[in-house]
Amino acid sequence: MTVNSEMVKTIVLNIAKTIEENKQYLTDLDAAIGDGDHGSNLNKGFLKAEEKLNSSEFNTIGDILKAVATTLISNVGGASGPLYGTFFLKAGTFAKDMKEMDFKDFCNMFEAGVEGVKMRGKSDINEKTMLDVLIPALKSYKASLDNDEECKDAFKKAVDIAKERVEFTKTIIATKGRASYLGERSLGHIDPGAMSSFYIVEAIYLYFKGEN
Repeated sequence: MTVNSEMVKTIVLNIAKTIEENKQYLTDLDAAIGDGDHGSNLNKGFLKAEEKLNSSEFNTIGDILKAVATTLISNVGGASGPLYGTFFLKAGTFAKDMKEMDFKDFCNMFEAGVEGVKMRGKSDINEKTMLDVLIPALKSYKASLDNDEECKDAFKKAVDIAKERVEFTKTIIATKGRASYLGERSLGHIDPGAMSSFYIVEAIYLYFKGEN
């Protein structure tokens, strides 16, 4: 598998489209355990990122991801802007001068983004956050790489695990962010950050599946 700058741009645009289509659902999820603005805020940021990508020329994958990062940080309120911004910023830093990459590079880039989120949010898996999707997806990617699996199979496995992990967030108590104030009352609710992270993993899969 070879991923080039144009492909990365298309994937980000697909993420923006998915966020826009599901902004109300994300907002509804957040209304139950948070500030009730996750969908609207994230949609605002990705629409701005879409404008940026469509109005500028970028030479490398890193340039694209850094542009997305700075746009999200500048336009998304609450915790989502800094966290998603850090994900794309760290991924972009890894891909700084790359115009194309293979699956190994992709895994390392994704890992750089995940590690950035862990550091920025001072959080980890099983705390009812976006990391409950991103970390298992990363582990799945790396296992597929180690097993020399076909990339389409790798992306399918990751999205299946991501979907399971979204549902898993219903079963745990939030320990980070606004939802942590609810304690046990956060049980039974999907974490909105986990859901929006699923859309990122899904957009990658659907692109390589050929649906986007």
